[in-house]
Amino acid sequence: MHETLAADAWKPGLNETHEPGLRSFVASANRPGVDFPVQNLPLAVFRPRRGAGTFRIGVGIGDLILDIGAVERCLPEVDSKAVQACREASMQALMELGPEHWSRLRLGLSRLLREGTGFQREVEPHLHAIADVEFGLPLRIGNFSDYLASMHHISKVIRVKRPDNPELPQSFAWSPIAYHSRASTVRVSGYKFRRPRGQAGRFENNQPLTDPTQMLDYEVELGIYIGTSNAQGDPLGVDAADAAIFGYSALNDWTARDMQGWESQPLGPFQSKSFTTTVSPWVVTAEALEPYRVPMSRPDGQPASPVCLDSERNRARGMLDIRMEVLLQTGRLTAAGLPPALLGASRLADAYWTPGQMVAHHTLNGCVLETGDLIGTGTISGPDDEASGCMMELTHGGRRPFTLPNGEQRAFVQDGDTVIVRAHCQRPGFPKLGFGEASATVEPAMPEA
Repeated sequence: MHETLAADAWKPGLNETHEPGLRSFVASANRPGVDFPVQNLPLAVFRPRRGAGTFRIGVGIGDLILDIGAVERCLPEVDSKAVQACREASMQALMELGPEHWSRLRLGLSRLLREGTGFQREVEPHLHAIADVEFGLPLRIGNFSDYLASMHHISKVIRVKRPDNPELPQSFAWSPIAYHSRASTVRVSGYKFRRPRGQAGRFENNQPLTDPTQMLDYEVELGIYIGTSNAQGDPLGVDAADAAIFGYSALNDWTARDMQGWESQPLGPFQSKSFTTTVSPWVVTAEALEPYRVPMSRPDGQPASPVCLDSERNRARGMLDIRMEVLLQTGRLTAAGLPPALLGASRLADAYWTPGQMVAHHTLNGCVLETGDLIGTGTISGPDDEASGCMMELTHGGRRPFTLPNGEQRAFVQDGDTVIVRAHCQRPGFPKLGFGEASATVEPAMPEA
């Protein structure tokens, strides 16, 4: 057994939980390429029996999930308040405890789940197969804001929409751009939703049609969960903003492109975005990602960050090397026994703004960010066609349909399609860390009333 940590032992950065050579007594956590090795330890809200029992917080290890609240006796180094918070059906109370408690819980879980732990027999009855459990949202999300953090994405979309005038807005180079969306329609992976209806500029008998979107699109994003709040009128510097992040999740911010084009003149997205957003049930903690931090970079000719969004630390290691991919599963692919088709692969490191800059900018005018708020990075795209983060880019606005391995074509997402967004980190000398999946399936629109 390890000695209890001294009160002043916690500090952000690399620690023993990141050691590449660590192995778990859970055999599946030691397999090459597994999403959840012992160096990851992502959190999720789950219940062991689908449709029954109470939700609680668990930690992913290999292909299993551990009920944290059930093993308090095995976590003598962890403050009981943190373990008690893990018995709740929300991460809210755990987040509110603050970064020191998050880190101590992670350390305790790491030591508990490693090879050689003295508690293996006590822990094993509280491990559940991930395939057999039901997941809930990490918490009741208070607010949801979505950014436009990728210059590659906005450049590609503008070239599709305005090929004769592809200039970027001047403000983008100096100020992150975001919109406020609906937290009430954020859903956890694995659900089905109806194709949205709305106005999209189509008319019949001089009346606008309210019909199903014909241009349903996905957006490959990373979700950022705010762990600690700021006071109203008290903006966060970029380093403090980065430290306020509890963790990250794969995210798909679905969009009805035809409705978006109609309603965004002259204001911004509303019904074209608010119908649903998909998140993975897994939250990979910010601390777990410390080994995968990289310098931020800007395309040639772009200005340095403004002073209000700049710091030496942000320039040196404010970005995360997170790899994103999006896959499409159709009914015909499933019937033929074929796997989902890969549509695109991109990297957060190609984004123009870092997570810390996005969070800091959100507070710049005095806005309050609260524990449990969700921020989307916006579509993560790269410079190449293969690094397209949405179908608007991939199919050039639907004009060049994408051909799937079985010969099917897609200009936009069709009814019956399942879109899967995945994310992972990889670095030489360190294990792969996965974020699970954010998946949802499209059903036909409701009949018109």
